[in-house]
Amino acid sequence: MKKAYLKELQGMLLGSMTDNDDALDYFSTDSSIFQITPEAVIYPENTADVRKAVQFLADRAKAGKPASLIPRGKGTDQTGGSIGEGLQLVLPAHMNRILRLEKDYVVVQPGILYRTLQQALHTHGRFLPPYPASIDYSSIGGAVANNAAGEKTVKYGTTRQFVKRLKVVLADGSLIETYRISARELNRKKGLATFEGEVYRKLDSLILDNADIIRKHQLHVTKNASGYALGEVKHADGSFDLSQIMVGSQGTLGVVTEATLKTLPWNPRSSLVVGYFDDIHKAGEAIGRLRALSPSAIELVDIHLLAYVREHRPQDIEGLVPEQLPKLVLLVEFDDFSQLAQTVKSRRAQKIFARTARSSRTSTDPVEQEALWKLRRSAAATVWMSPGAKKALPFIEDGVVPVAKLPQFLDKLYKLLDKYELEIAVWGHAGDANLHLQPFLDLAKKKDVEKLYELNKEFTDLVVSLGGSISGEHNDGLLRGPYLEQQFGKEMYQLFVDVKHIFDPQNILNPNTKVEVTEEYARQFLRDRYVLGHLADHLPHT
Repeated sequence: MKKAYLKELQGMLLGSMTDNDDALDYFSTDSSIFQITPEAVIYPENTADVRKAVQFLADRAKAGKPASLIPRGKGTDQTGGSIGEGLQLVLPAHMNRILRLEKDYVVVQPGILYRTLQQALHTHGRFLPPYPASIDYSSIGGAVANNAAGEKTVKYGTTRQFVKRLKVVLADGSLIETYRISARELNRKKGLATFEGEVYRKLDSLILDNADIIRKHQLHVTKNASGYALGEVKHADGSFDLSQIMVGSQGTLGVVTEATLKTLPWNPRSSLVVGYFDDIHKAGEAIGRLRALSPSAIELVDIHLLAYVREHRPQDIEGLVPEQLPKLVLLVEFDDFSQLAQTVKSRRAQKIFARTARSSRTSTDPVEQEALWKLRRSAAATVWMSPGAKKALPFIEDGVVPVAKLPQFLDKLYKLLDKYELEIAVWGHAGDANLHLQPFLDLAKKKDVEKLYELNKEFTDLVVSLGGSISGEHNDGLLRGPYLEQQFGKEMYQLFVDVKHIFDPQNILNPNTKVEVTEEYARQFLRDRYVLGHLADHLPHT
């Protein structure tokens, strides 16, 4: 260890630490367009190690020697939320186990790979529905930190709906359990002469005093990972759940060391109906009708992505799309346990497509379905692995609007991208009106960097004007933090800042993430070359 205080901290931990240059370089990036070299990397062995690290930094901060702690899962964050200038807390190294598996819930450590957990659940006929597309190489802790969502969210909801209980290390090093408590229990918590009691008192007062502001700025979208979920904490009956504000907080309010998650019955057999559209507005009409059938997925791929894949990896879509490419492809899945229900709903979907789409096809064969899902799941990976200096960059890739406004969103989006003369690819969760798009730019060129930030601002304007959220499922981080005030307004943004100060008064937990981060600060950490080396063994997709 190069610094004395790091040696002191290492001596307190059961786990290990390093400030080796290779490790620092590896953990300087995630899946975002930013790069920040940490001061050191901590591999905590257990919750006690996390507590010791946080308390050590809290004590140093009180002594006027501040340093920060950045929790990290597998580095799939696309906003820079898992990198920072302080100490990286790498949770998957040791804290990666299933602790308890019950009939309808599971208790896990945050570093467990999402796929590992899902496979274990499948063997018991259960699953965790809000898995992200990065399920093969992302962690459960990251999913909780970002309020992750994915293709099943249209039916089952986001991660937030599945978090029953959390163990959280607060900014003073104390360990608490969060779950929904009654109004009477809340009063007991507020009476505690501890930092936990202070958090409950201050947060409850903030919510009570600003109920009208919180209600006024509630977004009317199917999912949202932006800001702090103040509207989800306190219910009308007076019950209170700190878990709800921890979910989606990107490690800025506390460090989650254990999560209890609700699971649901899993049906491995599904029916898939695919529609090929030449008219965006007819696709929008179809989506509205399809949602009423309670499908488990309604996914979208546009002509630009299909054309790109046809040019670079034609074998991936051979026989899956018409020779004349459609403007949009919708993939609609039904996973009802009743095969009759699947059949009835599939036929209704076919009738909807008969009135709105150019053509459609239906499949109940798992092998054929896997091939059809390639249109959505593998196409994005092809874009990410594109050759040349220009790369598909994740910076305007997570806008979500009210479902009825999806055609309008697409229309205006195409015009905006045409204005900047950019190669584009669009895909996403049509049933939630949540689009992913990654324009091709070269971060080594100043002109492209300026274009990136100009486009980012105009995209934010567009999403906000449609009543949407700039982040449906990938969160804020360095990337979207500077635009939170524009998204929610000055009053609501100030409440977010107040929340951060309540939970982390010394600003040691993942600072400059989400709130109090400026574009000027973020720009200094922009990469000059976008690569995904630390994810290449998984062929990332989104």
